Amino acid sequence: LTAALSLRRRDEGEAWLSCRSPGKPTLYGSLTRRGLNTEGVPDIAASEGFVVGEVTKKSILISCPHENVSTKFLAPYTTFCRIHQKSITCLDISSGGGLGVSTSTDGTMKIWQAANGEIRRLLEGHVYDVNCCRFFPSGLVVLSGGMDAQLKIWSAEDASCVVTFKGHKGGILDTAIVDRGRNVLSCSRDGTARLWDCGKSACLGVIADCGSPVNGIAVGTADNSLNLGTPEKAPSEREVGTEGKILLLAREDKKLQGVGLQSRQPVFLFVGSDAFNCCAFLSSTYILAGTQDGNIYQLDVRNTNSPIQVIHRSGAPVLSLLPYRDGFIASQGN
Repeated sequence: LTAALSLRRRDEGEAWLSCRSPGKPTLYGSLTRRGLNTEGVPDIAASEGFVVGEVTKKSILISCPHENVSTKFLAPYTTFCRIHQKSITCLDISSGGGLGVSTSTDGTMKIWQAANGEIRRLLEGHVYDVNCCRFFPSGLVVLSGGMDAQLKIWSAEDASCVVTFKGHKGGILDTAIVDRGRNVLSCSRDGTARLWDCGKSACLGVIADCGSPVNGIAVGTADNSLNLGTPEKAPSEREVGTEGKILLLAREDKKLQGVGLQSRQPVFLFVGSDAFNCCAFLSSTYILAGTQDGNIYQLDVRNTNSPIQVIHRSGAPVLSLLPYRDGFIASQGN
């Protein structure tokens, strides 16, 4: 159930509604605002086929009895309009919650106060677009990857670039941090995922070479029963925290791959319905991955032959996944 909510603070306003069930015609309708009640809450009516439930100053519950579905639409409690001029492509919040970092198609990467959106630092140094950014666990350092095939580490305190990693042959599409961040990971349009040593700004190895762009990665502790394989040669002493970890690779060629981080050995390969854009760990056992055609797969790493569930809300690309409480948050391109 989707709506374009344009019921602004004026007394009257209208928003359209649609309810789509797979294999059935889409039902269309509208919401109309008819002013405020005595408590200052909007008085809202729905057109035929839709029912307005609880309305508060911050939410509207709409149901479609014919399809037996309902959706609660939430208003944002804060909106930051001045950080970027164009679409935001990636963002992260520091572990303490004080700072945000974001990249945009306006070509900028900025650090800002999470409480009020006040811009603190402009991180300049990538050539072309910056695709991904994230804070280290300390919250004082930022990792970014760009279309210039460079991976960079920045000080959040003075905006200086302290390390630049070079080695990828194509734009970097995602990154991951191993434990506290002495090692980091990146994946690229060149089809590889690489492990890097921050202290010596050196590549510790190619973890996987897929022959197809790797759109997203995630690193997690593997379930004890999983065989992660053994390394062909002893790991470098510069590798810290790779033992017992599995790396997920969301690939453009419709494959989701699991690789032993220390062993570099394949653990599983799952074929989906379309290109995989993103992946995440729910636990050491359960993983999520999202595709370009709108599927979210939940898998058990111990047996990836068939998914636990496939969630399909719309055909819009699944762009990001984030574990949250007992579930997860997904963003889609609609």
